[in-house]
Amino acid sequence: MTVELSIEADVRPARYATRQPVLAVDGTVIGYKLIFRTDVVSHFSELGIDNSGSAAIEMSTLLSLDTLCDHRMAFIDCNRDVLLQHGLALLPPEKVVAEIDSSVAIDDAIYQVCCDMKNDGYRIALGDFSPGDPREPIAHLADFVLVDLQRTQWDDIPRILGTDRWRHSGLVATSVETRDEMEFARKAGFQFFQGNFFRQPESLRSRTALTNRTVYLRLLQAVSQPELDWNSIEALLKSDATIYYRFMRFVNSAGLGIRCEVRSVRQALGLLGDNEIRRWCRLAGMFEMSKGQPGELLLSALTRARFAELLCKRIEHDNADLFLLGLLTMMDTILEIPMEAIVDGLSLDRASRIFLLEHEGPLRPIFELVFAVESGMWNSVVEWCGRLGVKEDYAAECYSSAIAWAQSIIASL
Repeated sequence: MTVELSIEADVRPARYATRQPVLAVDGTVIGYKLIFRTDVVSHFSELGIDNSGSAAIEMSTLLSLDTLCDHRMAFIDCNRDVLLQHGLALLPPEKVVAEIDSSVAIDDAIYQVCCDMKNDGYRIALGDFSPGDPREPIAHLADFVLVDLQRTQWDDIPRILGTDRWRHSGLVATSVETRDEMEFARKAGFQFFQGNFFRQPESLRSRTALTNRTVYLRLLQAVSQPELDWNSIEALLKSDATIYYRFMRFVNSAGLGIRCEVRSVRQALGLLGDNEIRRWCRLAGMFEMSKGQPGELLLSALTRARFAELLCKRIEHDNADLFLLGLLTMMDTILEIPMEAIVDGLSLDRASRIFLLEHEGPLRPIFELVFAVESGMWNSVVEWCGRLGVKEDYAAECYSSAIAWAQSIIASL
């Protein structure tokens, strides 16, 4: 189960991307909005020029669009230069949505490029569409029309959407920040949604965890103890048929390399060792407890946990378990219960408890960097990298590795 990705001290600057899911009404992720910069320095700096097309090509050689977007569509910003230079030509058409920037003036050259892209199988999206939009000449080519809820007067939205105008286009509400905005957009006629509401969903209500979720939470508590109580862990694994089956299937998988057939939980515990037991229980617990929530939540939680774990190799962290802490930062959202209820009963060090409950203490700078990278807040990334003494290219490499690792784990569960 352990996937180690080597990160050398003197890696070349990693081509870097941040992403945000585009979801349908039912919570299905149809694709990801990707934001690229040509290198880490410009990516983390206001001075960098957004060059999404060429950076996407370079990034795809590092991680591939399937890895970046989990085999879904990639929404990639395209300015005038990217379009005229055919910047997306080396990317697979069936994977790419060319999101044409609102600043692009539509002349004969741009019109022809857009027609050629459509003929080649690329999808086209019009970003930040507004009343009287200058991209009207190519509106009939649009597969998606994006409307920014924070930049658009809501009274204008019925006029933008029209009655039957976009019957061949998907309508995407972007910058959705709250549940009220989500409900407004849905009632207005949008079929797809993107924004921080989905990336960092608000806690809607408290609810009692279902039985299997309770078992997984108790299992997470058990493997958080400094010394594992194998009797307790064995009892928990045997208490739920799904957990027991999943664990035994994992232990007997060919990839684990155990040569003998494992027939009991006690035998498996002895063969795996404490570290591997902790890792499996945490990952399997996250997988199970996230059921009923958008898959993006689980992927985000695993990416965050792995990212923090990789960073800790070069950052002082008071021996805190940053992988576990990364998972726990999203557990209240996944279970929809208060963080206090999550922390109670867990054997956590003082610094971890302070951070989870108060968002303060010595571990805060590490996760401020994690949150800044996730959100694409480049100025903050530079600031926190400086405070922690970490190079920006190392942070970018860690994040890229964490994405690939999280996807490989989800595929194996």
